[in-house]
Amino acid sequence: MYQYSRLFGTARVPTENGCHIGQDPESKHLVVLCHGQFYWFDVLDDNSDLIMTEKDISINLQTIVDDAQQTPIQDAAKGALGVLSTENRKTWSGLRDVMTREEGSNNADCLGIVDSALFILCLDYTEPSSQADLCQNMLCGTSQVEKGVQIGTCTNRWYDKLQIIVCKNGSAGINFEHTGVDGHTVLRFASDLYTDTILRFARTINGQAPSLWASTSPDPAKRDPASFGDVSTTPHKLEWDMIPELSIAVRFAETRLADLIQQNEFETLDFAAYGKNFITSMGFSPDAFVQMAFQAAYYGLYGRLECTYEPAMTKVFLHGRTEAIRSVTPESLDFVQTFWAENPPEQKVEALKKACQKHTANTKECAKAQGCDRHLYALFSLWQKAVDEDDAETASSTGLSSNGYSSPVDTSSSRDPSVFGSPGRNSILSNGDEVERRSIRSTRPRGNSSPGSQQHSMPLIFADSGWDKLNTTVLSTSNCGNPSLRQFGFGPTSGDGFGIGYIIKDDGISICASSKHRQTKRFVDALESYLLEIRRMLKATQKRGVSPKSSRAREANAHRPTAGHRLKSRGRVIRVAEVEKRTPGTMTPADESDDEGLGGYGFFDAGMLLQALKGRGEGPDDSKTRLSDRANAHARRREIGKKLRLSEY
Repeated sequence: MYQYSRLFGTARVPTENGCHIGQDPESKHLVVLCHGQFYWFDVLDDNSDLIMTEKDISINLQTIVDDAQQTPIQDAAKGALGVLSTENRKTWSGLRDVMTREEGSNNADCLGIVDSALFILCLDYTEPSSQADLCQNMLCGTSQVEKGVQIGTCTNRWYDKLQIIVCKNGSAGINFEHTGVDGHTVLRFASDLYTDTILRFARTINGQAPSLWASTSPDPAKRDPASFGDVSTTPHKLEWDMIPELSIAVRFAETRLADLIQQNEFETLDFAAYGKNFITSMGFSPDAFVQMAFQAAYYGLYGRLECTYEPAMTKVFLHGRTEAIRSVTPESLDFVQTFWAENPPEQKVEALKKACQKHTANTKECAKAQGCDRHLYALFSLWQKAVDEDDAETASSTGLSSNGYSSPVDTSSSRDPSVFGSPGRNSILSNGDEVERRSIRSTRPRGNSSPGSQQHSMPLIFADSGWDKLNTTVLSTSNCGNPSLRQFGFGPTSGDGFGIGYIIKDDGISICASSKHRQTKRFVDALESYLLEIRRMLKATQKRGVSPKSSRAREANAHRPTAGHRLKSRGRVIRVAEVEKRTPGTMTPADESDDEGLGGYGFFDAGMLLQALKGRGEGPDDSKTRLSDRANAHARRREIGKKLRLSEY
């Protein structure tokens, strides 16, 4: 539960020696970004009760959009300071020092307003036409240059905080700062928003419909404005002092960001043939099943397995975050080799079972904090911290700043860069905990190492090539989602890797894959082909059980006495096995879907139906006597009966 306190009113604040999570527990305003320009207004009172209705907020947002459009987008992009939050953390720390050291400048106040906001609302003018484009816009924004100026949505971001992004066509998403919270914490936030929206609509139909919340704020429309206290509900535009150093920094940060965006590509797969219901009915763990799909697809393309990462939640522990599940095991290697070789389907399915069982066992161990990655990382961080302290001591003795700027923040100033407050208040942050640095920096000895740093020689385990391989993840995967989300994704963690976010739904699997132009579309296509092929094998080798959606009445009917115990007037019972036996032909993986058409007729028209009946000797034929009315009725009834097969999934 601790992470929920870090969701709102927090920011990742860079310093010379890593980052801190800054937090304002009294935050009551939000910041809106539109065309790279910053606006803010209060939405809560001092008791954290709502002070604005939906209509009030809508009016404010429209006012902001109208005002932002008054500034030519090329001019606005030149002052889009949000791109600075994409810079190297030490560079960004130095720039923040530059912004706050000028006397009489309001940049420090502007930074405080942004850092202490509940969250950032980004209003984008773009209208993504595909899910891949939508995912890219939510992750890194778009890069679009006109007349030498960047006007893409990449300038309309502030990555140090939770961002809610809304496109012009109404598509919306969340981009969150991972340092303070994990994906499932943000997922709970998104799920509650989605659920509350449905329940509120239900209450417009039935006023007695339940609410998601045990208690709610008083209706702002019925409150006396005098009870709001010292608030400002009118939008304010932040006006930064664009000193030459900042203008140059914005320019170079934008070009660097544009390079990064161009280096990455995104593909999505909305696999609708089957999902969790089918996978569990076949006796597999859904997550393990999908993980093996990633392994098989990659092996099918490249003939090898690579370092694969999946996070396991360790939230059963106080302040627990994650542990690394290593999906590649001897069992998974045996499975992919067996699958892609000329082996009987039964042998392939058996190898898949063993690989999934091993993955499930590893997942349970990691959830109990019995993995090795986090332990080794903690040891590495302790060694790195000792080296950094020696470097800092050396830098201070020579009068040099390690952030790349010769004029660090004045040490006589009482302002702590990790402390900020909401507008009009001098509140102190509740926490300044140091955040772990996730990047593994170079481990090679430095030529000008000081005597202090030489005594901290690298432990041999971290100089081993195996450590480098373990920290070069090629398949970085994460299972995070539910029906409240359409997609979930992130970027690759290595230059030759894939970033794969996936959501396993009841009747589908949503996948967002990214890479630095490493045949991402081909990988997604291979993944889809595998998922269809393995289902064909499972159906061929395993007895079909009752669908998880079937009722007990269906089970009882399946065991009811047949033939001699039925009344002729009730008609002949059509068994699932009979329908399967009489179904002509076998669908190829490319044609096959879990529903196998819409109502039995999704893939052909009435004329094709007659052709199909002729091929089976059941349709009208000029060389034979026409079927009797009773036979025609029987044929129609038999075709309708095929729907029983569809209802099993």
